[in-house]
Amino acid sequence: MEIKLKQRHVSYNVSNQGFTLVELLIGMVVALLAMGAIYTTFLGQHRSYHEQEETAAMQQNLRAAMYYMQREIRMAGCDPLNTGNFGITTAHANTITFTEDINNGTVGQPPDGVLQAGENITYSWNNGNLVRSVGGGGNQLVAQNINALDFVYLNGSSVVLNPGGGNVAAGSENQIRSVEITVVARTGRSLTPTTDNNTYVNQRGTTILAPPNDNLSRRRLTTVIKCRNLGI
Repeated sequence: MEIKLKQRHVSYNVSNQGFTLVELLIGMVVALLAMGAIYTTFLGQHRSYHEQEETAAMQQNLRAAMYYMQREIRMAGCDPLNTGNFGITTAHANTITFTEDINNGTVGQPPDGVLQAGENITYSWNNGNLVRSVGGGGNQLVAQNINALDFVYLNGSSVVLNPGGGNVAAGSENQIRSVEITVVARTGRSLTPTTDNNTYVNQRGTTILAPPNDNLSRRRLTTVIKCRNLGI
């Protein structure tokens, strides 16, 4: 028996029309909004990363500056032979010069009681940098981006010898027993949207940096160094 299958013809209504102009505009607006949100997120993360990087560099710079000063100022007046020729020779608000008998002119050799060129050390603030000089030579960079360096000198009874941020009177340097150091460091670039209008003071309330009124971030660090070799 022969079975004939009838083919069914199904017709589809296919539209050849594309997107309308309104649909295209809506799609473009949605895409632009999505891209804008993504870019804003990326920009915020990028800015936050650089702020953290700058802040970390500033804090490391500040800690390094304090470390070097603490290590050497603590040894001010080192005088194993009791000659009485070593101590703090300059005690200014942002400059300190001291001597220490640590060798005979050759590193690793014993002290000789004579002041050598390498035993006369100065720390000071110079054009936004903390610098160190030895024997009256040229300045060596210790830390950059330093806005303020402040020294407060105290005697054995913790009485301030330079009240108000002045200098210790000439001839009174031998009364110094400890040194209080305050350093204000800043970031290398302007990243914060807010203006820094803070007044920076030392532990005694003396202003050491007027309001900078810029967009840099700053940190203040203070430490007290007991000069173990002074007054022995």
